[in-house]
Parts: sequence; structure tokens; C-alpha cells
Amino acid sequence: MIQDKKIILGISGSIAAYKSAVLTRLLIKAGAQVKVIMTPSARDFITPLTLSTLSRNPVFTEFAKEKTGEWHNHVDLGLWADAMVVAPLSANTLAKMATGLCDNLLLAVYLSARCPVFFAPAMDLDMLQHPATKKNIQSLQESGNRIIAPGYGELASGLTGMGRMAEPEEILQILEAYFANGARLKGKKVLVTAGPTHEAIDPVRFISNHSSGKMGFALAEILAKEGAEVKLVTGPTQQHTQHPGIVVKHVTTAKEMLDACMGYFREADITVLSAAVADYRPAEQAKQKIKKKEDSLTLTLTKTDDIAATLGKQKNNGQIIVGFALETDEEEANALKKLQAKNFDLIVLNSLNDQGAGFGYDTNKITIMDGKNKATFPLKSKKEAATDIVGEIIKKIHA
Repeated sequence: MIQDKKIILGISGSIAAYKSAVLTRLLIKAGAQVKVIMTPSARDFITPLTLSTLSRNPVFTEFAKEKTGEWHNHVDLGLWADAMVVAPLSANTLAKMATGLCDNLLLAVYLSARCPVFFAPAMDLDMLQHPATKKNIQSLQESGNRIIAPGYGELASGLTGMGRMAEPEEILQILEAYFANGARLKGKKVLVTAGPTHEAIDPVRFISNHSSGKMGFALAEILAKEGAEVKLVTGPTQQHTQHPGIVVKHVTTAKEMLDACMGYFREADITVLSAAVADYRPAEQAKQKIKKKEDSLTLTLTKTDDIAATLGKQKNNGQIIVGFALETDEEEANALKKLQAKNFDLIVLNSLNDQGAGFGYDTNKITIMDGKNKATFPLKSKKEAATDIVGEIIKKIHA
């Protein structure tokens, strides 16, 4: 499961660093390639020589070798890895990771990494329970990182409680489980829509909504990580991706988005329609900027193309379409109506009544329905919500 996987093991200053030697040995024994990066304070607890011997690779502690001046490229290291594990993660390094500080090589590699990042906190029980620490852990999780929860037991302070770094065997099992679930969509072609559309009133103004595109881009990333070939059609957004498995098509209007989707849909095994397409557009677009002359301005609006309904009518046997419903009242009833009317296989319900869900947030609270069953998830980061959605899609494929 972990054979030939490339693992970066980050070690910060904690007495639990002795466990990192055991973890390194277990990873190597399981067939992984391991590169170790240590913070300067980690060297007070375990030597680079020990970890270099066990990992069969040089250990990185500084941006450049002291004698030769050879630069250790943090970007290359971040791109090299299939997974990054920070174990132990001290309260100090946790705070720096959560706030984006970058004063050592480990932090620079973390900020450059495109792979999943697992972190295993290790600290005294009062430090772990401090509101600042809890906030920092939540921040890392909301950014899509995965926590390996600390355990209960005797701590270095002599106290007994939560705060012990997870055992190396447990960390290995978590990594093996992660890689065992990878590439479940290998060979599948997926179409994803994201972001808003802009429907021009004149050359300056337009009708749109508050969609950021974060949910759609997160879905595209998770689908690609599962091995799918992803075509991402996105309206105007500040989001971006550099995943090699994702081809991005930028559009502006609902008509442009429909045209792009029609070009990809026939070959798509799975279509995920997370874009917030404007429902109406001006019947006429002014060729020049409309000047502010009168006290009021009347616009005549006409419906935009219904992308979901158009694709739903053309769906062939074996194709799966996932839609989204953002509701403010009678949420489930309205979502189920949309599921049936658009010929969806699954619908993802968001409610604007849920704090932290909806447009603009980095978090989301979703319910996924297929007309017979529903799965409700708590508030999570949009990356975690995307993982849940992809999980339900995979279940649907194998149902």
C-alpha cells in the first residue's frame, strides 16, 4: 500500500522526536522513500545522523549546507512528496504553520507542498487544551490538512492526560489507509463546473452572485487525486490549480459555460455541477456605459441557459450527474425537487441558514441525497467536504 510512496517526515522540537526514529524505520520497512526535515530545535532531541542512517537519505535542517553553500530547494522537496507527515508537531511549529510563518526549512516545504499533509501534535495537556492551540489546529484542518490525534498517557511534565504523540504504528496505519483509498477513479473522465457567471449589463456592469469557486476547485482537486481526468469549467474566480490531472477552461457567461460543458459532457463518466450560474441576464446589453441620469433604471431580464437541465436530458446510462442546491427555506424538499427535475443522481444541499456555509467561506456544511437516502455532514473545510462528496460519488458508482 505504501510501497514506493515518497514521504516527507517533518520533525519539530519535542521530546516525542525519539518516536520519529521508529516511524522512519517502519516507513522504510514498508517500502516507502523517506526524506527527513528537522527544525533547528529538533536537533536538541534527536540527531540528524540517526535519522539519516534510518532513512538512507541526507537529513535536511537548513536552507543551505554550511560548508558548501549548496541550496536545499524547498519547492522541489514539496513537489517530490506523495505525502508529508509532521510528527511530532510542537505547539510552536503548529502556531507557525497555522499563521503561514516561514522562518525555517520545514515551514517553507510545508507552504510549498501540494501533497496531503498529516500532522501529529505532541505537547503537554494544558498546552493542547489552550484556546490558541485549539484555534491553530482548527485552522490547519480547515486548510485541508489531516490531524493524527494525540493519545492519552504520561507526559514529559509528569502529568497524565491527552498530548502524547500518536504511536508510530498508528501513523503508519493511517498513511497506509490513505494510500489504499487513492486512485479509486483512475480511468474516469470527470466534468466539474465552478464559480459564478457574469451576465453583462453594459461594458462595465454585470449581474452575478457571491460564489468564490472554492467548492468547485476543491472538488476538482480531490477528484484528480483519486486518479480521474478532470475538465474544470470555471466562471470568473480568484481560485487556481496546478494539478497535472486538471484541464481548466475559463468562461464568463452562462452561455459560454454551457457551450464548454457540451464539448466535454458526452465523454464524461461523472459530471459535478457546482457552479452558481446566474439565473437571469439582461435582455439587451448596452454597448456603451449607462450614464447615471434618471432616479431609477429599469432592466428587462431573461432566463439564462439551464445547464443542469440541458445536460440531465442528454444523460446516457452509466453517466452520473451531481448537482448542488443552495436553499434558504424548505431546504430538503426544494433540493429533492431539483434532483428529480434535473435528472441528477446526487444532489448536495447547502443552507444559508447554517453559519459558516455558503458563498465565500472556507467551510461548508452539506447534506447529500439521492432521493432514497441522505448523508448529513458537520461543518468542515471545503476540502474535507469535497472529500465527502467524492466518497459518496464512489459509493454511487459501486452501488
